[in-house]
Amino acid sequence: MEQKFFNILEYDKIINIICGFCSTYIGKEKAASLLPSCDKAVVKSLLDETFEASTIILRKGCASIFPIESSIDVEIKYIESNNFLQAKSLLNIANILKNSRELYQYMFEDESFDLSPFPKMKDLFSLLYFNEGIEKRIFSSIIDENTIADDASKVLSSLRRTRRNMEQGVREKLANFIHSPSYSKYLMDPIVTIRSDRFVIPVKEEFKDNINGSILDVSSSGSTVYIEPSSVFELNNKINRIKADEAIEIEKILRNLSLLLFPIASKIRTDLNVIGKIDLIFAKAKYSNSINGIVPVLNDKKQIALYGARHPLIDKAQVVPVDISIGNGYSVLLITGPNTGGKTVCCLMAFAGILIPADEGSSLYVFDNIFADIGDEQSIQESLSTFSSHMFNIVGILSKASAKSLILVDELGSGTDPTEGASLAISILEEFYNMGASVI
Repeated sequence: MEQKFFNILEYDKIINIICGFCSTYIGKEKAASLLPSCDKAVVKSLLDETFEASTIILRKGCASIFPIESSIDVEIKYIESNNFLQAKSLLNIANILKNSRELYQYMFEDESFDLSPFPKMKDLFSLLYFNEGIEKRIFSSIIDENTIADDASKVLSSLRRTRRNMEQGVREKLANFIHSPSYSKYLMDPIVTIRSDRFVIPVKEEFKDNINGSILDVSSSGSTVYIEPSSVFELNNKINRIKADEAIEIEKILRNLSLLLFPIASKIRTDLNVIGKIDLIFAKAKYSNSINGIVPVLNDKKQIALYGARHPLIDKAQVVPVDISIGNGYSVLLITGPNTGGKTVCCLMAFAGILIPADEGSSLYVFDNIFADIGDEQSIQESLSTFSSHMFNIVGILSKASAKSLILVDELGSGTDPTEGASLAISILEEFYNMGASVI
């Protein structure tokens, strides 16, 4: 279909609303690229998907879909290439597995819920892969992107226990130091602090030579020097050696967790795509429910019959439902007054699998294309360019439209002499009529 007409018919506004109902970046990407189809079988399949999802939502509530970071594509490529991941990336992958598991459970855990009326959703959710063992191991090993759990391995647990004991020993030694009557008078503050990953005490600059130790830092004012007393020098060294061993062990833990993901990399990528598709379908369903949308009957008679049709972008409390039909006895409908864009966007919505705001029994034909030439208010000084623009659009429509097309024109023949414009409008409408197109 001619995408340049979609914005004229406000389809882009509908898509923006659908994007707002999506939870994941991939769902939003799929929504942003959602285009109406001119294939009746495809349109029917899309509508069936949305109807199934909208019914499921009404019966068992919305599926819980967690946000997914856009970096996940890169992270999946890493494990597909057998490259190791860092903590944050591992958590993102575990989030995919958790998403998949909870979506699968949402659909299949309640055995009393009859899935036979929802074959498309059943098949889609069946594609989800989850591995609760790997998921839980990652989440239990990594607290956040900067913190690995103590019990991620026995070695790490032992190292941290030893380090904490040593740190306590250093603090106790320094506490005795700062509370000693012999040295407390030299201190800027009676506290233990850390500089360059080593425990130190803050000493007044004029007394720095009274403390046996190494100066590791000086305050910005120069009035305080941070000294590591010689008595804790070796303990600080041991603590830092343990920290180095911890870093090596953490790297080993992250490598082992990454190794678990290498064999299932393709399944994780499938999960990402399936979650994105579920997100889009349920976004369409949530929006469809919000406008009380229905599934239109798809006919083969080149007919549009909308009953109680409501413009989807007008407030429910203010919109006035109307009936509109074309194709049953006439193929060209002339309307004076109201703009018809709201009714045409219903066609685009349906062809993209979005339920339409109309009454049950409404029917649509899946056109091979939808064309539009919508006039807007222009000043007298711009009337010539406006008329030329309309004629340019009309020539383009005449060259591309077929007997299976829907053509929407507004203020046909405007922007020029009224008599000449009227004659031109009649000639154009006759040409559309003779080609067999449906025209409003």
